[in-house]
Amino acid sequence: MSLSVGDVAPEFSLPDQDRQVVSLADLRGTPVLLVFYPFAFSRICTGELCQLRDELATYTDAGVRVLALSTDPAPALKAWREQEGFDFALLSDFWPHGAVAQTYGVFNDKAGMAVRGTFLVDAEGRVVFAEVNGPGDAREQSGWKDAVATLAA
Repeated sequence: MSLSVGDVAPEFSLPDQDRQVVSLADLRGTPVLLVFYPFAFSRICTGELCQLRDELATYTDAGVRVLALSTDPAPALKAWREQEGFDFALLSDFWPHGAVAQTYGVFNDKAGMAVRGTFLVDAEGRVVFAEVNGPGDAREQSGWKDAVATLAA
């Protein structure tokens, strides 16, 4: 079962594409958009994260830190980030495999991957927006932007 609005976001520490550890606890005081996705280099995921890249100012101008999470290993994320020019961290939930995705309720055990879960966490660590889409269902990002706008208001 995935998280709901009002829940406290589970803490985590994961390596980014450069193997630098990013901890949600260290970001307390800053709103964070968590974007779980199935796999780097896949068609739908690339489309979603490229849109996020192209519209990143919508989030950063509102003071929101964007983190994208998958079960891919860090070297694959580094290559993908360089290829696509992403300016946000790609976090590796590779080992223990999918542990963070599991705590957020967005892990597909049979496929061994995260599904498309999106969570906006406010500065105090509470979920203020939650959306889960199936692996093949591309997300409409207007809901994320609306949630950020509400948070900033």
